[in-house]
Formats: sequence, C-alpha cells, structure tokens
Amino acid sequence: MADIINMKDAEALAAEWGIDTSQIDFDSIELPPGEDFGIISDDEDVYQEEQLDSDTGFGNVIVVDNLPVVPLEKFEKLEGVVRKIYTQIGVIKEDGLWMPVDSKTNKTLGYCFIEYNTPQEAELAKEKTNGYRLDKSHFFAVNMFDDFDRFMRVPDEWVAPEIKPYVPGENLQHWLTDEKARDQFVIRAGTDTEVFWNDARHLKPDPVYKRTYWTESYVQWSPLGTYLATVHRQGAAVWGGATTFNRLMRYAHPQVKLIDFSPGEKYLVTYSSHEPSNPRDANRVVINIFDVRTGKVMRDFKGSADEFAIGGAGGVTGVSWPVFRWGGGKDDKYFAKLGKNMISVYETETFSLIDKKSMKIENVMDFTWSPADPIIALFVPELGGGNQPARVSLVQIPGKQELRQKNLFSVSDCKMYWQSCGDYLAVKVDRYTKTKKSTYTGFELFRIKERDIPIEVLELENKNDKIIAFAWEPKGHRFAVIHGDGPRPDVSFYSMKTAQHSGRVSKLTTLKGKQANALFWSPSGHYVILAGMKGFNGQLEFYNVDELETMATAEHFMATDVDWDPTGRYVATAVTSVHHEMENGFNIWSFNGKLLYRTLKDHFFQYQWRPRPPSFLSAEKEEEIAKNLKKYSKKYEAEDQDVSLLLSEQDREKRRLLKKEWEDWVNRWQRLHEEEKLERQKLRDGEASDEEEEYEAKEVEVEEVLDVSEEVVSFE
Repeated sequence: MADIINMKDAEALAAEWGIDTSQIDFDSIELPPGEDFGIISDDEDVYQEEQLDSDTGFGNVIVVDNLPVVPLEKFEKLEGVVRKIYTQIGVIKEDGLWMPVDSKTNKTLGYCFIEYNTPQEAELAKEKTNGYRLDKSHFFAVNMFDDFDRFMRVPDEWVAPEIKPYVPGENLQHWLTDEKARDQFVIRAGTDTEVFWNDARHLKPDPVYKRTYWTESYVQWSPLGTYLATVHRQGAAVWGGATTFNRLMRYAHPQVKLIDFSPGEKYLVTYSSHEPSNPRDANRVVINIFDVRTGKVMRDFKGSADEFAIGGAGGVTGVSWPVFRWGGGKDDKYFAKLGKNMISVYETETFSLIDKKSMKIENVMDFTWSPADPIIALFVPELGGGNQPARVSLVQIPGKQELRQKNLFSVSDCKMYWQSCGDYLAVKVDRYTKTKKSTYTGFELFRIKERDIPIEVLELENKNDKIIAFAWEPKGHRFAVIHGDGPRPDVSFYSMKTAQHSGRVSKLTTLKGKQANALFWSPSGHYVILAGMKGFNGQLEFYNVDELETMATAEHFMATDVDWDPTGRYVATAVTSVHHEMENGFNIWSFNGKLLYRTLKDHFFQYQWRPRPPSFLSAEKEEEIAKNLKKYSKKYEAEDQDVSLLLSEQDREKRRLLKKEWEDWVNRWQRLHEEEKLERQKLRDGEASDEEEEYEAKEVEVEEVLDVSEEVVSFE
C-alpha cells in the first residue's frame, strides 16, 4: 500500500517541489479500477461507522427474552412453540436455537438465542415479534445479539456533551436571487453529473458545478429545489449551498435503491430490497423515513416484498413506488400506504397510525391524496359479481369522515386525476358494454370546493374512443384529452367554468388528427405541448389554449422526455441513452416553440430542472404586477436589447475573423505563387505563362477505337 499523508502535508510537499495545487482539479483524479490505495471515499467512513456494531459476527442472531420459565419436562414443548413461531419468518440454522437451563434449578432461564441464515432474517424476526404476546403473562422482548455489545460500551458515568459554537448556515435559497432570473438544471452523462444555469439569452448552458462519480445510480432534486440528493451503496446524501454544492447530510441505508422526498422537504424515504436465503421466499424490503435536516430515522418499515407490492405506479422487484404517499399539502402532516383490504394512514407528529388502526376497506384497489387538503380519494371495484357496485369515495383525514361517494356500475377500470390546487377531481371510468365484449370510457368530475361536492358526468362525442392521455391545466380550470383509435388521434379541450356555463363543464375545441400521445402543460397554464413520443418520433406542437391556436410545430427526433422549467418560460426535450443510443442530448425551446440551443451528450442518462418554491407574493400583488407589466418589463427589455447587441457584435466579430482567415490564406498562396515564378519559367524554357490571356486555346480531334467485332454476311 502507498504511504498516506494528509492534505496539509501534501500541500507543503507540493510547494517544496514548486507545484501550484490551486491549478489541480482533484475531482478529475481517478484511481485504477479496483484500487483505493487505502484512501477512504466520501461515504466509506460512514459505512464503516455503521458497520462497527454489525461486524462482530453475530448479526444474524437474536435474543428472545420474557419466555416462560419451565422445568425440563416442559422444555421440548416450549422449544417447539418458539421454533414454530420463528421458522415462519426465516430459516433457522441447524442447532441454531439455544435455550439455556439453570444447572441448579433445572429450569429454563426465560430467554433463548436464535441464529438465522442471514442478518436480514434476524432483523425481520425482531421487527415482527418484539412485543409478541405468547399468553397473558408473557410478551416477547426481542433484541439483536450485537445490540448487547453496544449497550455494554455505554459509560457508567454521564459525561456532558461538548457544546459547539453556533455557526450560521448557508443560504440554501441563494440560487433564487440570480440577477438574470435564470433557472438551473442537472444532467448525468457518462460518469459526470453537472449543474447548469439555463442562459437562454446567450443561447447556451452556463456551468455551475461538475463532479465525476457524484452518484452511483441517479440524482433527484427535492420538491422545493433546496437539495440535490445522490444515491450510493451505503445510503443517500443531500447537497446544497450558497455558491457551490456542499454535502449537507448523509442517510445510512446499505444497498438503497430508491428515494422519495415529502412535499415539504422535511422527510426523505429510502428503500432497499434484499434477496432471501430461501429462493422461494419473497425479497425482504427495508424502508426508512429520515428527518432531512438531522438525519435521524423517524420510522422504519421492514417486511417481505409481498407486503409492499399493492398499488402504486411502478417500482422494482414487484414493489410499487412510492410505497408511501404524502398528504396534507406542504405541511408533511400525513403519509399513507395501501394494504390488502385497508389503507394505513400515519401522522408525522408521532409517526404512528391515526387512531392506532388502519382504515378497513374491503377490496380497496387504489387511493390518491388531494394536493392541497388532507382528503383521500379511493377506488373500490365491484364485489359479488356485480351485486355490489364499484365506488369512488372522498375521505377527510384525520377524522376519516366520508365527504362524498359515487357508485359506479359495470366498471372495468378506474383512474383518478387531481387538479394541482385540489379544486377538481377527474375520475376516468372504463365501463363494459352490455355484451361485456368491449369497453367505453367516461369521466366523473368532482367539484371539491363547492357545496356538497357536485359531480358531473362527461362522455366524449364518440364514447368508444380510446383515451390515450389526460391532463389538468396547472392552477386552472381546463383540461385536455387525447382520444381515438387511429394513428392520428384527436385532442379535445374542456373547461370547468366559462362565461356562459360557470357551473357546468363545456368543450372548448377539438383538434383533429394530431401526431400526439402525451400532454405537457406549462406550469403557469395557458400553453400545452402536444407531443408524439416513442412511435411518433418526437413530434411537438406548441399550442396556446387561451387563443385556441397553434404557435409552432417542431420535431426532436426520438425524444424520450419533455420537461417544462418551473416558470413556464422554457421547455427541455431530451433523448436519453436509457431508450436510444443515437443523438443523445437535449434541446431547449422557448414557450412558443422556438429552438434556442441544442446540446449533444454521449451516454446521456438524465435531465431535470431545479424546482422553485411557491412565490411569497400575494394574489393581489401578482395581479398588480400583471397589470403594470409594461412598467416592470422596461428594465428587462433593455437588458435583452444589450444582450442582443452583444450577440450581434459577437456574430460580426466571428464573421470578421473568418474573413481575415480567408484573406490571410489567399495572400499566403499568392506569395508562394510569386516566389515560384522563376522556377516555372525555367521549367517552361523561359516562357512567362502565368497570365491567362497569353494562353491560346486549340481544339484537338482524337480518334479512338471503342470496339471491334466480326460478323459473317451472307450474299444470298
């Protein structure tokens, strides 16, 4: 192993050798594969600290206390009961259950040791059976064997902790004060992760921070843009700062695969899956909920993958993600999980079930929170072969009071869509026809904020049309639907309130035969992109819903992602190597469909805008700004004019340099031509033949035999 010295000594040695360390990019230094030369990585120290308590060789052993104290004649019976309980959780090693006996009384001592094949099974056994009631007098107390070693290291005398002086933290929202009002985005390409400003005025990305091997799988912004989270084999980390990205907190969770923030950024949920010792068993899942600021585990959940595989939109190893869905708006007050015939709702004050019990709902299939209020919308399919209809219910939390219910008949499938402010809920209902051989689709529209929550039924003009996509206008009252069965479906726009029909849904327009299968509304509303993803090869139509007119049509061939910036001024389209290996990179467009710049990146994996927190301005102040926009815009128009002049000057300078380069090239060859004039005269016997007018043009005829053939001619 190479000698290891600290950074201070390294700098002193570099100064002695005349090396300027400020010119060295330490992040770009890479070690040979498989070598670390004894250098601990950023996360390895945490990993080692976490492993100190579990590397004693007894991580797969548990201690079960509070067992009955029985004589030898009842020993086998008690051992059989304990074995039966714990073999249901995992595989106990041969001779892996030991129940000590007091040699003086010939009675058990009231505890036993159980050794499993894996530490994961031991942890699951502790999770499942700690507090288990054997009978009215005996409740199991279960601990990991390794915990006792940690308990023994606690000093006998209390020592006051060291009080560190207060150091003011960085302003983690400093990026919002950018004088040019730019937005940031993060990309991953190859082994690099980079953060940029979107400098649309100068038609290019402006670098902010770059790091190689910053994450081992993916990165994720927190919902309000305060943190950037990275994922590592030892756990997750969050980064942020005023001028750069410093690591703010680490969350130890070995083999973490997925992460999810609560809407208000107070909590971070991490997920890992571990293979069981018995291949026939389901994977074991570990989910931790951390306090983002302190790094403390507020609650953990452990169990088989089957226990977490109900509901959700997708995940890994059969587990739906996110397992927990957050409710109550930005307060992060509640989170809930779908289970078999129940919904478990937890509150974050104690991280326990509300009323200490789950909501029992037979055959519940899905649920979703209102984005603004503690209201759950849930769907229950038909029961008893259709004798009991399907239903959608709205339930108020924490009282679990049902606010509204709608029975639905002949239901094949159901999907729920909340409007971003929680004002409306659209329920897409696929119903069977009378013959049960086909289905048709309609919508149930709930007006959440109105008295008694009225419901409207909306059916398309051709109710047999397949619904390809549905999307609400953010912060608005309109929605769009892509529908049809052919290669060019139609796109219809509806409003929940118009001047003529303030309390009834009405259609605004239908666009016929569009190459679109996805809808992307601007975060500020008003504009929507009709996108043709996958089979439609990246067709883009920028549509103004206020004026009901197309602003522009374009194409980003093979585009896999469309993502608006948080202000609705710009939109990014990307082709990632996850789906395609050619033309990887991203394009930046204006809201009205003008291509501003294009960036190509090999092995391009991820593009994500940095979210912005909600504005602190009141609705009245925003309205006042909108009315006086011309006054406020003069400053920015002047800045735009300056940038435009600068860009024009830069273009002129480029053309001037190109012209000069061409003239220099011509002059160089003219000089060379002049220098070789005497040599040419010598080769031509003294004739000066450089001038074209001295040449005499002559026509020369050349006869050439192209082909010869013989033919016998008959004279008869």
